[in-house]
Amino acid sequence: MTPHINAAKEDIADIVLMPGDPYRAKWAAENFLTKPRLVNQVRGMLGFTGNYKDTEITIHGSGMGMPSLSIYVNELIKEYGAKTLIRIGSCGGMQKFVKIRDIILAQTASSTQTPSSTIFRELNFAPCADFDLLSAAAKASQDKKSKIHIGGIYSSDVFYDERPDLNEQMVRHGILGVEMEAAELYNLAARHGCRALAVLTVSDHLQTGEALPPEERQSSFGDMVEIALEAAISTK
Repeated sequence: MTPHINAAKEDIADIVLMPGDPYRAKWAAENFLTKPRLVNQVRGMLGFTGNYKDTEITIHGSGMGMPSLSIYVNELIKEYGAKTLIRIGSCGGMQKFVKIRDIILAQTASSTQTPSSTIFRELNFAPCADFDLLSAAAKASQDKKSKIHIGGIYSSDVFYDERPDLNEQMVRHGILGVEMEAAELYNLAARHGCRALAVLTVSDHLQTGEALPPEERQSSFGDMVEIALEAAISTK
Protein backbone atom coordinates (compact mmCIF):
# COMPACT_ATOMS: atom_id res chain seq x y z
CA MET A 1 0.00 0.00 0.00
CA THR A 2 1.25 3.47 -0.90
CA PRO A 3 -0.08 7.01 -0.38
CA HIS A 4 -1.81 6.83 -3.77
CA ILE A 5 -2.54 3.12 -4.30
CA ASN A 6 -4.35 1.13 -1.61
CA ALA A 7 -4.09 -2.25 -3.33
CA ALA A 8 -2.46 -5.26 -1.73
CA LYS A 9 0.81 -6.20 -3.41
CA GLU A 10 -0.69 -9.34 -4.92
CA ASP A 11 -3.50 -7.29 -6.50
CA ILE A 12 -1.18 -5.58 -9.01
CA ALA A 13 0.04 -7.59 -12.00
CA ASP A 14 3.51 -7.48 -13.55
CA ILE A 15 1.89 -6.00 -16.67
CA VAL A 16 0.14 -2.63 -16.26
CA LEU A 17 -1.74 -0.68 -18.92
CA MET A 18 -2.05 3.00 -18.06
CA PRO A 19 -4.65 5.32 -19.56
CA GLY A 20 -4.66 8.87 -18.27
CA ASP A 21 -8.41 8.85 -17.67
CA PRO A 22 -9.58 6.62 -14.77
CA TYR A 23 -12.90 6.06 -16.55
CA ARG A 24 -11.05 4.82 -19.61
CA ALA A 25 -9.33 2.35 -17.27
CA LYS A 26 -12.78 1.20 -16.12
CA TRP A 27 -14.05 0.91 -19.68
CA ALA A 28 -10.99 -1.04 -20.84
CA ALA A 29 -11.11 -3.42 -17.86
CA GLU A 30 -14.81 -4.12 -18.32
CA ASN A 31 -14.49 -4.71 -22.06
CA PHE A 32 -11.19 -6.57 -22.36
CA LEU A 33 -10.46 -8.36 -19.07
CA THR A 34 -12.21 -11.39 -17.65
CA LYS A 35 -13.42 -11.04 -14.06
CA PRO A 36 -11.95 -7.54 -13.54
CA ARG A 37 -11.87 -6.40 -9.94
CA LEU A 38 -11.39 -2.90 -8.56
CA VAL A 39 -8.02 -2.74 -6.76
CA ASN A 40 -7.61 1.01 -6.26
CA GLN A 41 -9.77 4.12 -6.05
CA VAL A 42 -7.68 6.51 -3.94
CA ARG A 43 -8.32 10.11 -5.06
CA GLY A 44 -10.65 8.76 -7.72
CA MET A 45 -7.79 7.13 -9.65
CA LEU A 46 -9.24 3.76 -10.59
CA GLY A 47 -7.24 0.58 -11.01
CA PHE A 48 -8.52 -2.85 -12.04
CA THR A 49 -6.92 -6.29 -12.29
CA GLY A 50 -8.23 -9.20 -14.32
CA ASN A 51 -7.13 -11.63 -17.00
CA TYR A 52 -6.57 -11.34 -20.72
CA LYS A 53 -6.09 -14.69 -22.46
CA ASP A 54 -4.99 -16.31 -19.18
CA THR A 55 -2.46 -13.57 -18.38
CA GLU A 56 -3.05 -11.35 -15.35
CA ILE A 57 -3.22 -7.68 -16.33
CA THR A 58 -3.71 -4.49 -14.32
CA ILE A 59 -5.26 -1.41 -15.95
CA HIS A 60 -4.60 1.66 -13.81
CA GLY A 61 -5.11 5.36 -14.49
CA SER A 62 -2.15 7.74 -14.49
CA GLY A 63 -3.89 11.11 -14.41
CA MET A 64 -2.95 13.96 -16.73
CA GLY A 65 0.64 15.08 -17.21
CA MET A 66 4.07 13.72 -16.40
CA PRO A 67 4.13 14.70 -12.69
CA SER A 68 0.95 12.68 -12.06
CA LEU A 69 2.14 9.72 -14.11
CA SER A 70 5.49 9.80 -12.33
CA ILE A 71 3.81 9.27 -8.96
CA TYR A 72 1.90 6.19 -10.08
CA VAL A 73 4.69 4.64 -12.13
CA ASN A 74 7.22 5.06 -9.32
CA GLU A 75 4.86 3.37 -6.87
CA LEU A 76 3.85 0.60 -9.28
CA ILE A 77 7.48 -0.25 -10.00
CA LYS A 78 9.05 0.23 -6.57
CA GLU A 79 6.26 -1.05 -4.32
CA TYR A 80 4.34 -3.46 -6.54
CA GLY A 81 7.03 -4.85 -8.84
CA ALA A 82 5.48 -3.86 -12.17
CA LYS A 83 7.77 -4.87 -15.03
CA THR A 84 5.87 -3.90 -18.18
CA LEU A 85 4.04 -0.57 -18.40
CA ILE A 86 2.11 0.50 -21.49
CA ARG A 87 0.47 3.88 -21.80
CA ILE A 88 -2.83 3.79 -23.69
CA GLY A 89 -4.30 7.18 -24.40
CA SER A 90 -5.13 9.96 -26.78
CA CYS A 91 -2.84 12.41 -28.54
CA GLY A 92 -2.93 15.31 -30.95
CA GLY A 93 -1.81 14.68 -34.52
CA MET A 94 0.99 16.92 -35.81
CA GLN A 95 1.71 15.68 -39.34
CA LYS A 96 -0.85 16.15 -42.12
CA PHE A 97 -0.71 12.46 -43.05
CA VAL A 98 -1.69 11.48 -39.49
CA LYS A 99 -5.50 11.44 -39.28
CA ILE A 100 -8.10 11.41 -36.52
CA ARG A 101 -8.54 7.86 -35.10
CA ASP A 102 -5.14 6.72 -36.43
CA ILE A 103 -2.91 4.94 -33.91
CA ILE A 104 0.66 5.98 -33.11
CA LEU A 105 3.21 3.57 -31.64
CA ALA A 106 5.66 5.92 -29.95
CA GLN A 107 9.21 4.85 -30.73
CA THR A 108 10.66 7.90 -28.97
CA ALA A 109 9.27 10.72 -26.82
CA SER A 110 10.83 14.18 -26.98
CA SER A 111 10.16 16.86 -24.35
CA THR A 112 11.35 20.25 -23.16
CA GLN A 113 11.49 18.95 -19.59
CA THR A 114 10.20 16.11 -17.42
CA PRO A 115 10.19 15.34 -13.68
CA SER A 116 13.50 13.56 -14.41
CA SER A 117 15.15 16.76 -15.66
CA THR A 118 16.53 17.45 -12.18
CA ILE A 119 18.50 14.20 -12.46
CA PHE A 120 19.70 14.60 -16.03
CA ARG A 121 20.64 18.29 -15.67
CA GLU A 122 22.63 19.18 -18.80
CA LEU A 123 22.14 15.72 -20.37
CA ASN A 124 19.70 15.48 -23.28
CA PHE A 125 18.62 11.92 -22.52
CA ALA A 126 16.71 10.25 -25.38
CA PRO A 127 13.84 8.21 -23.89
CA CYS A 128 12.61 5.42 -26.14
CA ALA A 129 10.21 2.49 -26.13
CA ASP A 130 11.19 -1.09 -25.43
CA PHE A 131 12.05 -2.60 -28.82
CA ASP A 132 10.39 -5.97 -28.19
CA LEU A 133 7.14 -4.30 -27.12
CA LEU A 134 7.26 -1.92 -30.07
CA SER A 135 7.86 -4.77 -32.52
CA ALA A 136 5.09 -6.86 -30.98
CA ALA A 137 2.67 -3.94 -31.13
CA ALA A 138 3.51 -3.36 -34.79
CA LYS A 139 2.81 -7.03 -35.50
CA ALA A 140 -0.43 -6.98 -33.49
CA SER A 141 -1.64 -3.95 -35.44
CA GLN A 142 -1.41 -5.60 -38.85
CA ASP A 143 -4.98 -6.94 -38.83
CA LYS A 144 -6.60 -3.81 -37.36
CA LYS A 145 -8.80 -1.38 -39.25
CA SER A 146 -7.01 1.63 -37.76
CA LYS A 147 -4.06 3.06 -39.67
CA ILE A 148 -0.81 2.70 -37.73
CA HIS A 149 2.15 5.09 -37.56
CA ILE A 150 5.47 4.32 -35.84
CA GLY A 151 7.84 7.13 -34.89
CA GLY A 152 8.58 9.97 -32.51
CA ILE A 153 6.11 11.91 -30.40
CA TYR A 154 6.38 14.98 -28.20
CA SER A 155 5.42 14.97 -24.49
CA SER A 156 4.40 18.43 -23.32
CA ASP A 157 3.70 19.83 -19.86
CA VAL A 158 1.37 22.43 -21.39
CA PHE A 159 -2.10 21.60 -22.74
CA TYR A 160 -3.00 25.16 -23.73
CA ASP A 161 0.27 25.82 -25.54
CA GLU A 162 1.16 29.33 -26.69
CA ARG A 163 4.39 28.35 -28.43
CA PRO A 164 3.47 27.89 -32.11
CA ASP A 165 7.16 28.16 -32.96
CA LEU A 166 7.90 25.03 -30.91
CA ASN A 167 5.10 23.11 -32.59
CA GLU A 168 6.50 24.17 -35.95
CA GLN A 169 9.87 22.66 -35.02
CA MET A 170 8.21 19.42 -33.92
CA VAL A 171 6.44 19.15 -37.27
CA ARG A 172 9.63 20.06 -39.12
CA HIS A 173 11.49 17.24 -37.38
CA GLY A 174 8.90 14.58 -38.15
CA ILE A 175 7.15 14.33 -34.78
CA LEU A 176 3.88 12.45 -35.31
CA GLY A 177 1.84 13.62 -32.34
CA VAL A 178 1.79 15.37 -28.99
CA GLU A 179 0.60 14.14 -25.58
CA MET A 180 1.59 14.71 -21.95
CA GLU A 181 2.99 11.54 -20.36
CA ALA A 182 5.12 9.17 -22.45
CA ALA A 183 8.56 10.80 -22.07
CA GLU A 184 8.55 10.39 -18.30
CA LEU A 185 7.19 6.85 -18.57
CA TYR A 186 10.13 5.96 -20.82
CA ASN A 187 12.58 7.72 -18.47
CA LEU A 188 11.35 5.77 -15.45
CA ALA A 189 11.32 2.45 -17.29
CA ALA A 190 14.93 2.98 -18.38
CA ARG A 191 15.98 3.94 -14.85
CA HIS A 192 14.41 0.91 -13.20
CA GLY A 193 15.10 -1.71 -15.85
CA CYS A 194 11.47 -2.09 -16.92
CA ARG A 195 9.77 -2.19 -20.30
CA ALA A 196 7.55 0.61 -21.57
CA LEU A 197 5.57 1.59 -24.63
CA ALA A 198 2.96 4.21 -25.52
CA VAL A 199 0.10 3.25 -27.84
CA LEU A 200 -1.90 6.36 -28.72
CA THR A 201 -5.09 7.12 -30.63
CA VAL A 202 -5.22 10.48 -32.42
CA SER A 203 -8.18 12.36 -30.93
CA ASP A 204 -7.36 15.90 -32.14
CA HIS A 205 -5.29 17.46 -34.89
CA LEU A 206 -3.14 20.55 -34.38
CA GLN A 207 -3.11 21.47 -38.06
CA THR A 208 -6.69 20.74 -39.14
CA GLY A 209 -8.51 21.50 -35.89
CA GLU A 210 -10.46 18.24 -36.08
CA ALA A 211 -11.41 16.60 -32.77
CA LEU A 212 -13.31 13.59 -31.48
CA PRO A 213 -16.30 14.25 -29.19
CA PRO A 214 -15.65 13.68 -25.46
CA GLU A 215 -17.72 10.50 -25.25
CA GLU A 216 -15.76 8.87 -28.07
CA ARG A 217 -12.45 9.71 -26.40
CA GLN A 218 -13.42 7.47 -23.49
CA SER A 219 -14.90 4.45 -25.15
CA SER A 220 -14.04 4.08 -28.84
CA PHE A 221 -10.37 3.17 -28.64
CA GLY A 222 -10.70 -0.61 -28.86
CA ASP A 223 -7.92 -1.24 -31.39
CA MET A 224 -5.46 0.69 -29.24
CA VAL A 225 -6.24 -1.35 -26.13
CA GLU A 226 -6.13 -4.67 -27.96
CA ILE A 227 -2.79 -3.85 -29.60
CA ALA A 228 -1.32 -2.98 -26.18
CA LEU A 229 -2.64 -6.18 -24.61
CA GLU A 230 -1.39 -8.40 -27.42
CA ALA A 231 2.04 -6.77 -27.34
CA ALA A 232 2.27 -7.26 -23.59
CA ILE A 233 1.33 -10.94 -23.50
CA SER A 234 3.35 -11.94 -26.56
CA THR A 235 6.60 -10.64 -25.04
CA LYS A 236 6.13 -11.52 -21.36
